[in-house]
Amino acid sequence: MEGLVSNISAPLLVGALILSVLVGLALFAPWLAPEDPSEIRLEAKLTGPSRAHLFGMDALGRDVLSRIIYGARVSVLVGFTTVGVCFIFGTLMGFLAGYYGGVLDEAIMRGVDILLAFPGILLAITLTSILGPSLRNVILALCVMGWVGYARIVRAQVLALRESEFVLAARALGVRDTRLLLRHIFPNMLAPLIVEGTFGIAGAILAEAGLSFLGLGTQPPMPSWGSMLNEGRQFLFVSPHMTLAPGMAIMTVVLGLNFLGDALRDRFDVKREGPW
Repeated sequence: MEGLVSNISAPLLVGALILSVLVGLALFAPWLAPEDPSEIRLEAKLTGPSRAHLFGMDALGRDVLSRIIYGARVSVLVGFTTVGVCFIFGTLMGFLAGYYGGVLDEAIMRGVDILLAFPGILLAITLTSILGPSLRNVILALCVMGWVGYARIVRAQVLALRESEFVLAARALGVRDTRLLLRHIFPNMLAPLIVEGTFGIAGAILAEAGLSFLGLGTQPPMPSWGSMLNEGRQFLFVSPHMTLAPGMAIMTVVLGLNFLGDALRDRFDVKREGPW
């Protein structure tokens, strides 16, 4: 047991702890938040941190701590939904390209190259501007770009594994392609996909915050860390707590996920590929 604990690095523990806290806040927000995040009390607007309100009040007299806790729900939803969709679609595209090759491989990889030619956040801004500001459109915009990293990883792994003895033996026994991917190839490429997914969650959370800051993400009264930053920037010198609280939340979560991703990458000894 001591040997197992000693092999767990500090960044891995810190990253896992921050991710657990983030998910916990999102799941139990109604019980953890001290107040209704949408309750307006103009008589208390711009009140600084106090015992009653640890992170102070915003320009409409809403409790900042409660809005931070509820904002974790948006971050978790965007991060995990985006990574989940990109994981599934990217894995499918990568398998088709690597396993079947030929024209299909060429078409998929040229599409990947075209998407990689655009800066990810600029493409997301363009799409959300066209589709309209909403949380659903933010997730859609991030998914359009996010799957390419998974596709490249899976394609590279499939190209390396498709001629291996256990894959050839399975094909000789008549194993279907779907079963071959799920039972024989997929377990051998899961480690780099986990690493990519960890960084992908951090990238999606940061991208959502940026889009919400620009007014292209979540809309009032739904709390989002990015929109809270935007609301607080005009009161930066009057009530800095309005900016510091969501800014620290974004920094802590993204830093923790990067710690976790770096630790997993070192442990699995894999290389990253992706737009974020």
